[in-house]
Formats: sequence, C-alpha cells, structure tokens
Amino acid sequence: MKQKLTILSSALLEQFELLVRNDLQIEFDKLKEAELSSDTFSFYTSVSSVYSSKIEGEDIELDSYIKHKKFGIEFLPDYTKKIDYLYSAYTFAKTNTLNKENIEEVHKLLSKHLVAMHQQGKIRTQNMYVTTPDGKIEYVAVSPFEVKGELEKLFEDIEILLEEELSIQEVFYFASMIHLVFVKIHPWNDGNGRSARLIEKWFLAQKLGDKAWFIQSEKHYYQHHQTYYKNIRLLGLEYPTLDYLKALPFLEMLSNSIGQ
Repeated sequence: MKQKLTILSSALLEQFELLVRNDLQIEFDKLKEAELSSDTFSFYTSVSSVYSSKIEGEDIELDSYIKHKKFGIEFLPDYTKKIDYLYSAYTFAKTNTLNKENIEEVHKLLSKHLVAMHQQGKIRTQNMYVTTPDGKIEYVAVSPFEVKGELEKLFEDIEILLEEELSIQEVFYFASMIHLVFVKIHPWNDGNGRSARLIEKWFLAQKLGDKAWFIQSEKHYYQHHQTYYKNIRLLGLEYPTLDYLKALPFLEMLSNSIGQ
C-alpha cells in the first residue's frame, strides 16, 4: 500500500492470500449475466435484493419476486416493497461512484420502509445494541459520539483503495473488510447489514468491473447465515475492544461465494 489505511486492517492480508482459492481470477472471469435478464430487469440484482433481505428475516422467495419484478405479477405491497427499495439501491450503485454521498443516497433508497424519513441517509444519534432473538445483548456498537469520526475514517480508506492498484486477492480482502467494519460501526438506525453487503459488492465492481454484480454473495451468506453471523461475532462484544485478527473466517466467505 502506497498510503497507510486508518481503520481497515491489512494485518491478515498475507495469510488471506495464502488461503484464498487459487482459481479466484478464473472463476471471476467466468461470471456472466443471466439469460433471464433484460434492459429493464436484472436477475442477479433480484438475487442480491431478495437474499440480503432474507438474511434480515424478510419472508420473500426469489421465484415470487422475479414474477413480480420481471412479469408484473402483483403481490401484496408489504411482500415486495422492502425488496423493491433495495433493488433500487443496487441499481443506483451500478451507475454511481462509491463515496460518502452516494452511500448516504443508497441508504435513503433502501431504508424507505425501514426508518422514518428524517433518519434515511443519516447516521444514528443513539446508542446501538445488537440483540439475540431472546433479548440478550450480543454486540455494543460504537458510541453515537464517535460514529461520524469512525465512518469518516472508513470513507477515507475506501477512497485510498479505489485509487490504488490492487490484485484480485487484495480487492476481495478489502471488500470483505469494508463489509465487516461497516457492520461493526453500525452507523444507521436500521439497514446496516443490507448497506454493508451492497457496499462490499459495490467496491468489487469499482475495482474489477461490472461482472462483480453477478456474484451471488448475498445468497451464499443467507445459505450459511448462522456461520455468517458467527464469524461477525468472533471479533468481540464491544466496538472499542474488537479484535480484527479474528476476522479471517469472515474474510474468506466472499471469495467462497464465487461460482455459487
């Protein structure tokens, strides 16, 4: 790295490069748009939107959503609306640069059915806890007084990485690390996971080209969602004491989603 990163750790990069699949470039080059896609409909954007939403507990099936999105078959609005908003956020990201302002815009789009209008695209001002289904606290996010500063560090690191020449292994490593750090900062009142998974893929696309949008990472995370959350939790209970040296199991998941 020509410039030093502030918040994104590169401590595991060498180890990651040794462990990452040898056929990563080959499998990436094989990616192509689905035959079902058209000028007005993207199959893989539907996959991303549906499975990222299912990770968050939304009751939606890919087949039903494709019928709704491509063929205009009507379902109850509550069944499709949140996924429609996330679909629009992915669509926006495809034609816009990954930066602070556009990340805020993406949150405005995907959170229309999640938070009040005045909270859309705005960082939280309250404490944030992640809880288990039975109400136990499993993670305490960064203090609301520090959210803006931590997020600015992340945006600055992303800007540095977008200007650097990186190998495909480095791109996948930092895309996963961006995903993880964003989730741990937890800057929004809701929509953090959806945003992080979108930003991860957005970074891949900015560095590797549009084929990155065909990676079914959200589907892979959903199919292994217990492992996905376990690997996120490995770093620790509270933001100030997170140990990113324990992040390798999470960092490997994105590259393993290629070819799914």
